[in-house]
Amino acid sequence: MRKRPTALFALDGRHLPLLFPPDVAAALADLVDIDPALAVTDFAAPELGPLLPGVEVLVTGWGCPRLTPAVLEALPRLRAVLHTGGTVKKLLHPEVWERGIAVSSAAAANALPVAEYTLGMILLSGKGVFAAREAYRAAEALPPQRELGDIGNAGRRVGIVGASRIGRRVVELLRPFDFEVLLHDPYVSEDEARALGVRPAALPELLATCSIVSVHAPATPETRHMIDAAGLALLPDGAVLINTARGSLVDTEALVAELRTGRIRAVLDVTEPEPLPPGSPLFRLPNAFLTPHIAGSLGNELRRLGLAAVQEADRLLAGQPLAHPVARDELPHSA
Repeated sequence: MRKRPTALFALDGRHLPLLFPPDVAAALADLVDIDPALAVTDFAAPELGPLLPGVEVLVTGWGCPRLTPAVLEALPRLRAVLHTGGTVKKLLHPEVWERGIAVSSAAAANALPVAEYTLGMILLSGKGVFAAREAYRAAEALPPQRELGDIGNAGRRVGIVGASRIGRRVVELLRPFDFEVLLHDPYVSEDEARALGVRPAALPELLATCSIVSVHAPATPETRHMIDAAGLALLPDGAVLINTARGSLVDTEALVAELRTGRIRAVLDVTEPEPLPPGSPLFRLPNAFLTPHIAGSLGNELRRLGLAAVQEADRLLAGQPLAHPVARDELPHSA
């Protein structure tokens, strides 16, 4: 029987019951020696002094303090960080990788609900649901079909910006439907795009020829405002822009100006800034459909993230490679 390594939760304790409900918590406890009630948010807390030197595995999540060189010095036996969230960019100092500590992320698990949200919004947008709802509510009578514009999902062209985990999952979910899918991602070759079942396209072409555009690129200095006023102007009349990635990818002022013309629509689960300030025109524009950053894992979906950490712990103890490792050289181009 393999020895259970000492593990420690490092996250906001409010998330523990949803990330690790009883069955998932029990599965984790079978693998590691962990206090189910202790969730660390400050590694400098005096009561942790005797515990930290023996910790081999950190199970991290939202609210985890940054793993600085000083923290790593206090964790001399640490060999793995199993993150129940997505990105680890702001969490881990580069010394984590320099020390040979294995890092895993639940980004793949978190991609699933975002992709599902996106699929729903693409289908509803193509059917003209958001515009029809506004017309019905305003008239309090069935709107004439001629006023609903070009609706329907038969043969519609959809543009995916970014072949991230989420972007790729959206592409998979779109396959059963009658869509032509274009992809823009400078890190994906033409052959790779074809293998995904999509047609590669430069961003201007994608924006100019797709009636639905969904953004899934990471937030980096290079992608800030990658969809700006000039890009928005390329969108065809009646086009829908969907953003579930990061608000910084779209120039908010330019988007508001374009939406005010009534020419396009937007579905925004993320914004810049976030949250929007009271009085933002995006709250009032009838062609802007806002949701409060709910596409990612929430509620019962959080269990999937905890389970991802459990599965990685099982692989770690069995001497197998992690299923979802995070490599340091991937961070500049990932979320």
